[in-house]
Amino acid sequence: MNNGVYRKGAVALLAAGVVSMAAWKAPQASNYLMAAANPAPAVSVAPAGTVPAVVANSSYAPIVERVEPAVVTIRVEKRAQMVPTDQQMPGDDEQTPDDLFRRFFGEQMPQGQRGPRGPRMAPRGGVQHALGSGVIVTQDGYILTNNHVVDGTDKVEVDLPDSRTFAAKVIGTDPATDLAVVKIDATSLPTLVIGDSDAVKVGDVVLAVGNPLNVGETVTAGIISAKGRQTQDGSDGYQDFLQTDAAINHGNSGGALVNTAGQLIGINSQILSPSDGNIGLGFAIPSNMAKNVLNQLVKDGVVHRAKLGVTIQGISQDMASAMNLPSTHGALVSSVEEGGPAAKAGIQQGDVITHFNGKPVVDSTHFRNDVAATAPGTTVAVEVLRNGRTETMNATVGELAPAKGARASRSGGPSEGGKYGMSVQPLTPDLAEQAGVPRSTQGVLVAGVDPDGIAADSGIQEGDVIEKANGKAVATVDALRSALDANSGKPSLLLVHRKDATIFLTLKAK
Repeated sequence: MNNGVYRKGAVALLAAGVVSMAAWKAPQASNYLMAAANPAPAVSVAPAGTVPAVVANSSYAPIVERVEPAVVTIRVEKRAQMVPTDQQMPGDDEQTPDDLFRRFFGEQMPQGQRGPRGPRMAPRGGVQHALGSGVIVTQDGYILTNNHVVDGTDKVEVDLPDSRTFAAKVIGTDPATDLAVVKIDATSLPTLVIGDSDAVKVGDVVLAVGNPLNVGETVTAGIISAKGRQTQDGSDGYQDFLQTDAAINHGNSGGALVNTAGQLIGINSQILSPSDGNIGLGFAIPSNMAKNVLNQLVKDGVVHRAKLGVTIQGISQDMASAMNLPSTHGALVSSVEEGGPAAKAGIQQGDVITHFNGKPVVDSTHFRNDVAATAPGTTVAVEVLRNGRTETMNATVGELAPAKGARASRSGGPSEGGKYGMSVQPLTPDLAEQAGVPRSTQGVLVAGVDPDGIAADSGIQEGDVIEKANGKAVATVDALRSALDANSGKPSLLLVHRKDATIFLTLKAK
């Protein structure tokens, strides 16, 4: 029997029906909004190296009393779309009903839960419901959760432990780390202090808090079983999971993993199980990674990641022996992007990168995460082993294009409430090159387009670069917003650079 990793399966399915929920496949967010600059949230962060407190009288009750008020239930809705039964749903890759069930229940589905064979039926109207958990990290209502909890949703509500319910807005999502930020309109909320996940040790006692299976807020206890884990579901993401045996089930997604000082050290995200239930293999996104994503989503609506411009691979023992390497640590460069940051720095195919920005490279996965966490435009020292000699180069890292499926929602901007149905971000030379336009191009990059929104109806596509709006150059998101807002409800004329062509499009007013 094959084990299955359940990430999206960790969203609890409500009584609206497992069949309907299983057929909900929405890899693209339904509401794309324009990103705008906003101050970073006032997040409470624990000092590095904080020693967890000793639990008095062998009871976790004092910790739970501090933590529970800041862990919330997130309820989401998406209206089902009518799809002809003889056509493929977008992105469905011709999946059968059983395939759709496996998306939530893995390879070992309960016998009574298998979908019927025969014609594949898409949902016909109605509303599909699901729930997950979240963690309040600022007193004014910013909440961390999983991307897969809010992915593709039309409506998000947050239930607080004090029985209050708030409508929530998705501030931004980051599919690459499976993190998202939502915001409720509230003040003086209880929060969790974000701890230092790098200081966590295997064997530390931890508590998992969330709303599993919609039974209500629940606390489970365990230990940190391992660090630096990756799962088979993470080929396209940035993973550095904390593994725990604290029980995590459907509905715990986005909930808190805390230490015995009551500090947030992880956001619960996945389970590994052959039976869709907890067997003591749970995975949480480290708090340090979550904190970085949180700050960027609140400030810019998107996560900026650096690129070095190399393809890397891990080093096996046989490979280390064949290359006369002292150990298997490091990342082997299998190819170098022509004209990229690594090539400009002198890095070559066959080099083994041993240090990046002063930090030892343990393996290729951690190296990839370290590069991504670097601010684009930073010049870093890269130490390589080449033909038995150590050499150090200085590379100025570029910027990766935003992950597909990322959703940005900003208040106060022209896209508020899905007004235009697109997300944009500032254009850098590296992003311009990836978009197929000259590096010197000035404008804003269209990072995503809602297929049912005004932007899509106007012909705007993901990857377009908007250079002018109503005759005015728009080199920033704010400049685009101002140009559109100043048009008094009339259609706006956009000058768009699309690969090797420049075209005019009219963006309809709402």
